[in-house]
Amino acid sequence: MKKNLKKITAVVVATVTAVSIVACGNPQNSSKNLIVEEEENKKVVNLFTPMEKTNPNADNTARNAFDVTVAMAEEKLNLTVEYKTYTAENYQEKTYDDVALDRARNNMDDCYLLNPDIIKILGSEGRLADLSGLESAKNLRDVVKAANIIDGKLVAIPQEVVAYGLFINKDMFDQYNIPLPNTPEEFLECCRIFKENGIETPIGANRWWLECFVFAQAYADLYNGGNTEAEIQALNSGEKKYSDYMRPSFEFLQKLIDNGYIDAKKAYVSEAIEGESADFLAQKTPIVMAYWGAANTETAYGNPDFEMQVIGFPSKLGQMPVIPMTGYAISAEAEHLEDTMAVLNEVVSDESLQVYTEINRVISPSKNIEVDCIPALKPLNDKIKENIYVLATNASMNVEQWGNICVIVRNLLNGATVEECMAEFDRLQEEALNS
Repeated sequence: MKKNLKKITAVVVATVTAVSIVACGNPQNSSKNLIVEEEENKKVVNLFTPMEKTNPNADNTARNAFDVTVAMAEEKLNLTVEYKTYTAENYQEKTYDDVALDRARNNMDDCYLLNPDIIKILGSEGRLADLSGLESAKNLRDVVKAANIIDGKLVAIPQEVVAYGLFINKDMFDQYNIPLPNTPEEFLECCRIFKENGIETPIGANRWWLECFVFAQAYADLYNGGNTEAEIQALNSGEKKYSDYMRPSFEFLQKLIDNGYIDAKKAYVSEAIEGESADFLAQKTPIVMAYWGAANTETAYGNPDFEMQVIGFPSKLGQMPVIPMTGYAISAEAEHLEDTMAVLNEVVSDESLQVYTEINRVISPSKNIEVDCIPALKPLNDKIKENIYVLATNASMNVEQWGNICVIVRNLLNGATVEECMAEFDRLQEEALNS
């Protein structure tokens, strides 16, 4: 997600140079001394984020939108935000999450863009600052707070509510007279028809996002049945088992693997978007899964040569958006804590979020800002506006969801049985109950 990176100022070198100049006693260098002094007194906030490397030379709307809001904060606060980035080159390297976790635990940066599982880990360890006192936090949607409050502290705030859906090549569905699927059974039938008509792999998948199928099917009733709080309490107490919720969806994924509707071996080693985007854009595979913003940016699916629609994942209640929460978090021991708080407050203010939303056309975390989405996203947006969705991150659950389910799905891709996957859910729940 990164281009045009800012370079970190070499303050130490500048300081040594200043000492040398003063020692020489040359009055002609007085202006240089002033410049060095400004460099030394410059206020800096260090931000750690991932870099999008799918197509480094293309415009990235999400990246640009963030840069604009950072620039607004820099100008208003008279400081500089320095970017530090990391992207894994392949599946064998450390993931961004691994690196972010290590950097945060060693207090290497002031602010971090974090995935929900890492937010949960670091928040539970007390390593993230409480953001609830920020003026901008008053405007957050309830769903944002629910996902990011840990031990009574608001530990992360996003610039957008990330919604995941199925990206559909509508032209290919129309070609074979296939209606868009609502239920798991209908989805399997779509895949069967495509397969019988020579589409080798109907679903383009990677090693991260197949878990969205799991969330949609496992928690459709939990989040849309009017009894959410009681069901979560039953899970936290051990009265109900996570594995009972998960079993049908893992059996569904196993069918996709067994029938060849996804390539499990390829998915296991493929990074998000990179493993499946070429075939989807070339109209070799009709279905992929991705986040809302991928429909808006040239680095992903923002300009296909066919009609694209983004719909929810199949569930017993119909098409279901899946919403995890990435977010910006601040180290509880940040070197520049006060300045970093001020920057984040500006970046997630209604003024900045309005700009971000207008550029990136995403769902705003502020309850005061509405999105004007592109036509392809309308099916997904309509569901969310009706409050029909499943949360993939919920800080009130004592078993972290997004990261754990992702890992267990990868176990399935790598040959684990459904029963072995359910045993892992039972182990995680038992571990949480005993902690």
